[in-house]
Amino acid sequence: MVSKFTQSFKEQAVEKALQRKEGVCIKEIADTLGVGFSTLQKWIRLSKDQKLSPDSSNDRQAMTNEKRPQDWNAQERLEMVIACDSLDDEAISTLCRKKGIYLHHVKQWKNDFINGSAGESNTPKQPDNKSLKSEIKSLKKQLNRKDKALAETAALLVLQKKVNDIWGSDDEDGSQ
Repeated sequence: MVSKFTQSFKEQAVEKALQRKEGVCIKEIADTLGVGFSTLQKWIRLSKDQKLSPDSSNDRQAMTNEKRPQDWNAQERLEMVIACDSLDDEAISTLCRKKGIYLHHVKQWKNDFINGSAGESNTPKQPDNKSLKSEIKSLKKQLNRKDKALAETAALLVLQKKVNDIWGSDDEDGSQ
C-alpha cells in the first residue's frame, strides 16, 4: 500500500527537518514522521529548489530564508522567551510561526535558562559515551580471558583427580 502525503504535510516535514536540533539527523526525523529517508531528502531538495509547492511561492521563500532554531544566539533566545512569557499558547504559536520556530523550542529554551544550561551544547555527552563503550569493551575482554583461564584450571583439576584415581597419588607410593 502506497501512502499519499498532503502538500501541507510535506511542507511541515521539510520545515521540521530544516529546523532540527543539533545532533538530530534527518533519518531520525523521517522515522518519527513515518516517511522514507530518501523521500524526505527529495522533499528537502525540492523545497530548496522552490519546486515543492508551486502555488505558495511566498511561503517557500520564507521557509528557505528563515533561521534554524540552533542558529539563534542566547540573546535572541532570551528575548523570545521573554516575549512569549505573557502570551497564551495560541499567541505564542502565532509568534513562533512568524519567527520560523516551534512552541517546543521556546519551552526548551526557557527550561535551559532556568536550569542554567542555555549556553551549553549537547555534544559533551558523546565523548562520555565513547569512553564508556571502550571501557565496557575492555572489561568484556578481560572477563572473557578470566573465564577461559578459570575453565582451563577447572579442567586441569578434574584431569588431575582422574589421574590420581587411576594411578594412585604420589603420597600413597611413598608410604608403602
